[in-house]
Amino acid sequence: MKLDQEQLDRFDREGYLFFPALFSPEEVKVLLDEVPVLYAQRRPENVREKGSDAVRTNFAAHLYSAPFARLARHPRMVDPIAQLFGEAVYMHQFKINGKMAFDGDVWQWHQDYGTWLNDDQMPTPRAMNVAIFLGEVNEFNGPLMFIPGSHKLGVVDAQHDTSTTSYPLWTINHDTIRRLVDSGGIVAPKGPAGSMILFHSCLVHASSSNLSPWDRINVYLSLCAVSNHIRRFKRPEYIAHRDFTPIECLPDDCLLKAYDVALPWKDGTPEAALKSAIAA
Repeated sequence: MKLDQEQLDRFDREGYLFFPALFSPEEVKVLLDEVPVLYAQRRPENVREKGSDAVRTNFAAHLYSAPFARLARHPRMVDPIAQLFGEAVYMHQFKINGKMAFDGDVWQWHQDYGTWLNDDQMPTPRAMNVAIFLGEVNEFNGPLMFIPGSHKLGVVDAQHDTSTTSYPLWTINHDTIRRLVDSGGIVAPKGPAGSMILFHSCLVHASSSNLSPWDRINVYLSLCAVSNHIRRFKRPEYIAHRDFTPIECLPDDCLLKAYDVALPWKDGTPEAALKSAIAA
């Protein structure tokens, strides 16, 4: 999938692109059927909500789940980002965020590149996020909120919040958010399962808690230009990957056909992947 000039211009201006229903119901079902299996496992890759057993984030499923390993190599996702960067990309991070009905907590206002810079020493923001909806996202179940154009500001000052939720995040203070919203407003792309968002790693975003009776499950894949790989291995490898091999795409029907994929962590998380490592 290639982006046309209008899409390239819109991405440059707003910092994100939204593709409603890009994946078919059949493709989504393959992924969604796998999520309860992953969430039920007592693996370190499952981070649970503060004070709850509900899964907040599942990390690195592409290394031990065949359907998600195939998604990680899908051309509808990889090709546009390689086009924007003008070079091959690798998987920096792979998450299945479960903002579960009634229990899904907030994600505070932040930029993903802020974390990648501070924690991983990623040199520049030549990395991008892909969000794929595995269920309908509506105004009630905690949609992603963006401040359009905020990516043009580069890295915004942030503080390391280790207490609000179960997952530490470099968050942006309220006064800064007020100022950014006064300038750019807030948007919240909503749509059916199978929709996809591409968004810049400096785009300021957040999501509210899910008080609705509907789960909101999104896959987030963070792809980084190979030349821009991280320099510090402070975080466990299941959170910030250390394999900078360029992604080789499978055919477009890879979610519906059982193409062979490597599953190196199928029998458990390697001990080395649970720890920090000395930077190369």
